[in-house]
Amino acid sequence: MTTVRYMVKDVDAAVAFYTGQLDFTVKQQFGPNMAILARDGLTLWVAGPNASAGRPMPDGRKPEPGGWNRFVLEVQDLGDVVARLRKAGTPFRNDIVEGPGGRQILAEDPSGNVIELFEPARS
Repeated sequence: MTTVRYMVKDVDAAVAFYTGQLDFTVKQQFGPNMAILARDGLTLWVAGPNASAGRPMPDGRKPEPGGWNRFVLEVQDLGDVVARLRKAGTPFRNDIVEGPGGRQILAEDPSGNVIELFEPARS
């Protein structure tokens, strides 16, 4: 099992997105500060600005959402998933790209964190 922590602007919005759009389940929620979500062996901790993980570092930098690091969710039909997410208003950083291993696209959660959606090439 793998655990990833994402900093988010709004924990409730993140929970709604991940459970409603990407089939995660809520394992535990700590009010508006943090939630623990799960899907297919991945545990995702979403931490809001008031969570302990959101405290400034000794040099003054603050943890914040966004960036380019991401986790990958494997999907069966990328075109259908993208169409459903677009209909729900999910932003994307690019269009579907194809390579020898399959097809992929980068979606954003409500805080701008990246999720790579990947459909493996059919053998």
